[in-house]
Amino acid sequence: MFLSSLTDRQKEAFFCLAHSVVISDGELSVGEQVMMEEMRREMVLRADFEPQYMNVEGTRQIFDTKRLRFIVLISLIRLGYADDAFEIEERSFLKLLCDEMEISNDDFALIENWVRRLIALEREANAFF
Repeated sequence: MFLSSLTDRQKEAFFCLAHSVVISDGELSVGEQVMMEEMRREMVLRADFEPQYMNVEGTRQIFDTKRLRFIVLISLIRLGYADDAFEIEERSFLKLLCDEMEISNDDFALIENWVRRLIALEREANAFF
């Protein structure tokens, strides 16, 4: 949704974080694969770029503003819900990321709630067709 505003370095780092989220529960669902490809297209990320596991340490320097950190968190929470199940492993990884990026539990809850409402509205819109 907001990923096109990232720099090339941030896009690659984000895509690695996204990869880390989807593999954290040991399963890569079809919904997660589809969303990862949508994110790749949105960011116009090189087709040959292969994501790898990324530790959360240092992400505060890569995503150095509150706006960027919230973009990352919104997108990663939405990815966590791609298979309709925000698994404990995914949530735990994102909590570590929030700690590193100095995002409070209150902000995490606020963003997660917003993402759930966004998903509900998307489903409602799809029902029109």
